Amino acid sequence: WHVWAPLKAGGAEHPHLTARFAIRSYAGTTKARVDLTIENNWAYEPNPQNFTYDADINVGNKSVYAKAGLTHYHHARWRGTYWWGAQPEVHVKQQTSYLIATKSLPNYDQSIVIRDANLDLLKTNWDAAKAEPMGVGLANPAMATTGGRPDIGLNPGWTVSYLLSMDKRAKDATLGTGNLSGSWSIHYRDKNTNKPVSILDYPYMTILGRPGDTVNPATGKSEAFPSCSQSTDCLTPNRHDTAHQPALVYIPYLLTGDHYYLEELQFWAMYNALQDNPHYREFAMALVWPTEVRGQSWILRTLADATYITPDNDPMKSHFTQILNSNLNWFNKNYVNNPQTNAFGVITNGFAVVYEGATAIAPWQDDFFTSAIGHMVDLGFTNAKPLLDWKSKFSISRMIDPGYCWIMGSSYTLKIRNSESSPFYNTMKEAYVASTPSDISSLTCASQEMATKLGLKMGEMVGYAYGEQGYPSNMQPALAYSADARTPGGTEAWLRFNNRTVKPDYSVGPQFAIVPR
Repeated sequence: WHVWAPLKAGGAEHPHLTARFAIRSYAGTTKARVDLTIENNWAYEPNPQNFTYDADINVGNKSVYAKAGLTHYHHARWRGTYWWGAQPEVHVKQQTSYLIATKSLPNYDQSIVIRDANLDLLKTNWDAAKAEPMGVGLANPAMATTGGRPDIGLNPGWTVSYLLSMDKRAKDATLGTGNLSGSWSIHYRDKNTNKPVSILDYPYMTILGRPGDTVNPATGKSEAFPSCSQSTDCLTPNRHDTAHQPALVYIPYLLTGDHYYLEELQFWAMYNALQDNPHYREFAMALVWPTEVRGQSWILRTLADATYITPDNDPMKSHFTQILNSNLNWFNKNYVNNPQTNAFGVITNGFAVVYEGATAIAPWQDDFFTSAIGHMVDLGFTNAKPLLDWKSKFSISRMIDPGYCWIMGSSYTLKIRNSESSPFYNTMKEAYVASTPSDISSLTCASQEMATKLGLKMGEMVGYAYGEQGYPSNMQPALAYSADARTPGGTEAWLRFNNRTVKPDYSVGPQFAIVPR
């Protein structure tokens, strides 16, 4: 059963706070699972703000959770699950090989054994994390924080550790952090539909842009969300971001069917669609191309997950499908079917060519994008396949192009033109020579002399090859999907990559441990 009602304050319905229940009862038992969510989420309710209240949750005439002085952030929500009757002492282990074979999940390397010490550490970190309402668990509250992190990738490291081990310690951390994904202020629910607000219903809504940018000419009304009366009314330490946004709830929903996780995924996917200026994103099309490349990657990943897993009879299914197709059509038009595009297979829009005086890109960000498109193809979105075929050229050529040394394939940046006004190079050799000091590029590729000059072992790639979050690790999913795409050279490129001499220990963080199917 799914039921909801507004909370009351002084006998009157509260304009912002609501309680939602998802109750499960099973035949032949005297128990019920009570799944409670408290929301501060209405999209167009005036005077949004944080609220502080005392919480006391009662199930079966017994208090199951209480907290005084709980500050509930604007457009955020929190969840608790409780039992009417004794909670079953059951831990179900899913069949990982089956889950991966469905292609609902990336092909994580099932030969990896998550060591018991690492699972103990995961439990220690989870036990020490803030897991109360408005906490974020193992996630980073300031999403825009740069650098290697366990929550970056198609799925977080702790989630993949759960998939590969089916250990309860990793499960608790994964589902618990998924519960806390409601703590960021990105949740906008439409009172008219009782669902996450949709950009197809409000094509001019946004959190950015001038007031005039939000006026829908068809209605003459602004679709901007009401603002806080004072800036201090909406202060929160949890700062969301698209460029470093983790996937916190897709796998929890896949493994539990809990409605909370589905709506969380829908909230995040729709927030990503609406957050940009409506004129830049082309209104209801919600195009992601103006965003930096890593942001495009994780927006498209979340959108694909939401489109794929939202049930067919949910009205949101067609909305997400339309947004996803609009974006794939844009990329196919501007890259795959564009004879004027670059020869490398790299994304050049959205602040891509901003390094080294606007002459270079970040290959690792481009690899994120390729992996997101590969995941889309796995999920069955056929119009993503031409884009994957085109994108695969870049990861493959960095490993096997005769004019480029694969040791440098995981460089932090790659120069692709001489100046901001220059055309792009036409060959990988040009990019290699321009990006690599002459005393390196003049050496035989992968030779001992090159390794010595770079301070590496022979056969070691640049960019923290030992690290599970290093740049070779970032590259691995892109190469795996490129091999699966049957792009010419994909298998050869994968074999060269897989035979490199220095590899990370993915048992400590397997978020990039994706291999060809």
